[in-house]
Amino acid sequence: METVIYLIAGFLESGKTTFINEIMGDPNFFQGEKTVILCCEEGFTEYNEDRLRETQTTVIPVENEADLTGSFLKDLNAKYRPERVIIEFNGTWSIQKLFEVKKPKNWVLGQVVAIANSETFKSYVNNMRTMIADSFRQADTVIFNRCTPETDKASFRRIARSINPRAELMFDNVDGTVDDGRSEGDLPYDLNADVIQIADEDFGIWYLDAIETPDRYDGKLVRVKGMAFHPRAARKDGVFVLGRFAMTCCAEDISAIGFVCKADGEIPAEKQWIDVIARVKKGYSPLHKREAVLLHLKKFKAAKKPEEELVYFN
Repeated sequence: METVIYLIAGFLESGKTTFINEIMGDPNFFQGEKTVILCCEEGFTEYNEDRLRETQTTVIPVENEADLTGSFLKDLNAKYRPERVIIEFNGTWSIQKLFEVKKPKNWVLGQVVAIANSETFKSYVNNMRTMIADSFRQADTVIFNRCTPETDKASFRRIARSINPRAELMFDNVDGTVDDGRSEGDLPYDLNADVIQIADEDFGIWYLDAIETPDRYDGKLVRVKGMAFHPRAARKDGVFVLGRFAMTCCAEDISAIGFVCKADGEIPAEKQWIDVIARVKKGYSPLHKREAVLLHLKKFKAAKKPEEELVYFN
């Protein structure tokens, strides 16, 4: 019998315990499975004692990161024989280290959920971005809670997408509704223009939106400035990558981002800055190993590098 692990990550007062209380009351999630909760951080919200009894759930506090060892998990498995383990993870601990801990053979990872309080998220991004990236990067789902009409969902989406393009994003609003935070009106350029003009400072916004919603751009012309790269994954006659260097997490986490671009004739030199007009086509990108957008070069000319060479997502 498999024991399924659910990892709930987030900083103190992000809403992890509230989330666990909610899923414990969901009959679609709890159906009599014997459950252990590893509580790695004690906040102001407490577990619902009635639901703990009803759902055969035992809460085990874990005070120190060093306590999460293979022998600890082995003893826990032998004593409680859980069918499910929920880990309310401390936001300042390393998820990667947790993944490296030896677990009982029948334990399997079911889902990683990262939870963020929209009221404090920007402050954490400014001061603890690396720790946020650690949980977001591993997450299957990212939930922003306590959202109001004033919440900057577009900015939060960009930050989350720059770290993890594949995670499901959910915005839990104070009025009880849930949405994905998408809005065409948040884009700083005109999608209906004859040629979509992408300003230097908007490259990151365009990049993330085009990956997530390639249908918006399929068949349209764009004008954008970028650098030409000739990576091995796109090394064919007339093919290069139009991109920029971006900071996805911190100063030590800088990487190239961009899209495959096909030219019928001359292609620009490696790392040359160019001003491009290209036709966008939705399709499979070998660079991203998923459906994204591909560019068909119409024309290009040499360009000056932007005042700010790095792309930021916040």
